[in-house]
Parts: sequence; C-alpha cells; structure tokens
Amino acid sequence: MSNLPRYNRILLKISGECFASDELVGSITRQLVQARRKKVALAVVVGGGNILRGRDTSGFDRTVADRAGMLATIINGIRLAETLRKRAGVCHLCAFGIPGFVERYTVEKARQELEQKRILILTGGTGSPFFSTDSAAALRAAELAMDAILKGTNVTGVFSADPKKDRHARLYRKLSYEKALAEKLAVMDLTAFALCMENRIPIHVFDIKRPKAIIEIIQRKQIGSRIC
Repeated sequence: MSNLPRYNRILLKISGECFASDELVGSITRQLVQARRKKVALAVVVGGGNILRGRDTSGFDRTVADRAGMLATIINGIRLAETLRKRAGVCHLCAFGIPGFVERYTVEKARQELEQKRILILTGGTGSPFFSTDSAAALRAAELAMDAILKGTNVTGVFSADPKKDRHARLYRKLSYEKALAEKLAVMDLTAFALCMENRIPIHVFDIKRPKAIIEIIQRKQIGSRIC
C-alpha cells in the first residue's frame, strides 16, 4: 500500500504551451475524463503563454499587457471545454466573465458545479494584473478546498539545480515548503507558493507529457515531486 495521500479533489494547473500540441491536449482530456469516472472532483486552471504572456509584451503598459494575457487564457479554456464537452460534464468559468462567451467565476457557482460532478475550467487568471496563473491556481485551490495542486510542466519534477546545466542535479521526490523556499527552487512564483504554504496545499510538479501521469498521481504512485 502506498504511503502517499489519496486525493479526492484536485486542481490541475497547465501552461498555455500544452495547447501547441493536439496530441497533448487529447492526452490531458482523456485523463480528466478517466479521473472524473473515478469520482475525483476536478478543476483546471489554464495558462495562455502559447498565445501571449503579459510580462513578455514589450512596449505595453503592464496592466494592459496582463489584461491581454488573461484573454489568451480564455481562448485556451474555450478549446479545452469544447474538447471535453462531448465526453464529460464541464463548466467554463472566467475570473471576470464575458457575456455570451464565458460565465463569471464565483466561489459559490464553482462549488455548485463541482457538487454536480462537472469538470471546472477556470480562466482569466485572478482577474487582476500583476498576478500569474500560478497565483490563480493557488487562490482557486484554497477557495474550493482542493486536496492538492497538480502542476504539469515540461520537466520531470523539482531538481536541486538546473539539470540541463548541472549533471549532478538531484530530483527531489518530496520536500517541504520551507526547503523549497530556502533553496530558492522555482516551484511557483512567490505569491502562489506562499498561499499554498499558508493553506498547506500540497503541490505536485510533474512532466505533463508523461502518459497517464495525472491518473498515476490519483492512484497514489510516486510521480514527479511533491511539496508539502
């Protein structure tokens, strides 16, 4: 029997880069449908970096650039919701809402949809500039009392150093919030990380391209790194 905890309520954080691959979107979709069948409550916070990153937009006022970045997440959210809709109950909510396109997020609405066993797609970040989608993931996980955040990345997990530059870099299978902070490990931005630490929300960092990784974590297998 695994000594890893069982999660019944999961928030998945995926970057916009995932949407550059139809194959990867398909894999994520299949795993979400499978997880729902296992009676797991699911929310997905979507990034928009494949279209536009607010912080990388030169020549723009930061507030305006971040607003554009929020819109990019909505485009990806619409795509994911439509991909899921034929196979599972789904509800797309946005931090600020756009009438005729996507409903505005409220904690009460989101909790109701989770109780109805629908997969939540959450876009628009926090709805405010200067906050990343990592911060949105941490905030929504706290508001919705999720058991854990699964952060899908393009690396195996959290390393002691950049494995591309240091061949002696060690993969951490489990580490504390305090250790991650002390060693300045790039798990999430500081705002998001502090919110997770304050609310004791475990963070799983894993390679989103690994087949069935989401399901394996739900099945209590040791995948990637766990910060708790």
